[in-house]
Amino acid sequence: MAMPRLGIALLASGLLAIGCSSREGPASQASSATAGNEATTGTASTAPVEAPAALPGLALPTDPALPRQADGRHYPLVPQDPAATARLLVAVEEALRDPATPAEQLPRLGHQQQVIYRVLSRDPQRAAAVQAQLPQPWRGVAQHHLEARREFLAMHGHHRRPTSLPAWRIIPPAPAEELLAHYRKAAAATGIDWEVLAAINLVESGMGRIDGVSVANAQGPMQFLPTTWAQAGVGAGNIRDPHDAIQAAARYLVRRGGLQDIRKGLWGYNNSDRYGRAVLHYAALLRDDPRAYTGLYHWEIHVHTEAGDLWLPVGYAQTRPIPVNAYLARLPASAPPRSRAPQLQP
Repeated sequence: MAMPRLGIALLASGLLAIGCSSREGPASQASSATAGNEATTGTASTAPVEAPAALPGLALPTDPALPRQADGRHYPLVPQDPAATARLLVAVEEALRDPATPAEQLPRLGHQQQVIYRVLSRDPQRAAAVQAQLPQPWRGVAQHHLEARREFLAMHGHHRRPTSLPAWRIIPPAPAEELLAHYRKAAAATGIDWEVLAAINLVESGMGRIDGVSVANAQGPMQFLPTTWAQAGVGAGNIRDPHDAIQAAARYLVRRGGLQDIRKGLWGYNNSDRYGRAVLHYAALLRDDPRAYTGLYHWEIHVHTEAGDLWLPVGYAQTRPIPVNAYLARLPASAPPRSRAPQLQP
């Protein structure tokens, strides 16, 4: 599966970053996560907390002055006060796990969750203050999220922040239940845990949101190199099809020793212990509570650049790299509030 990897995944889900390569497995270019890109976290804001009409039962931070994406959403805001952040995080986590939460609210809730953890992962002191305010059951959840993100950041913290955005299309992922069925089918066929497959899909392409080819020529939702896909017993069908790619990922992990030691299998997927630890943190979240899948499924694609942690929404489409400044001039809603502020000054 991967070979030179860490490309799309890191850039994409804001989980990973650019760089890293494995000798044989899939290769990602972004990082992620989910993945791939040298991802960083969103910026905090002191914007007033109001209850958007779309979420009548839950107050999410909002500011009517912020620019909006085409769907009417703005970049999620994070309160400065640790206690307020903790209250917001608990409310979001609970709503994402509540089957009574309307489906149309889940994208905003998932993105809010994602940005909170991205912000906290970059600021250990602030993260510790927020975690101290969390009820005990949620501290472990937060710790898995923060440790996973910090592993990815450590993988690419030394890289220069990009001045341009990648030539990708960001597309809607396959339906959540459909992907879950693919993970479970692959797990039943190979013995590789479905939670691990879901975590890889998140990290590599934001569960299929990134439609693009990595710098290493890795392709599809699980970021396979065509040469790896072509190996006997690995790829079958369409490298870009979620079902086929997820089944192939499970087979590849078995080939690389994943049934004996999943860490060994993940090393084959991406030659980095940090990558493996990060994936296993997300897998642990799903194993501890499968309802955590709803939040992860609704994470957006973020890319850390010279202008901050940019959000690339569904509909982003570039056939060639585009300078960050040129993109933000057209779509300022993609930038976190503070990194956007200077651009609004005369």
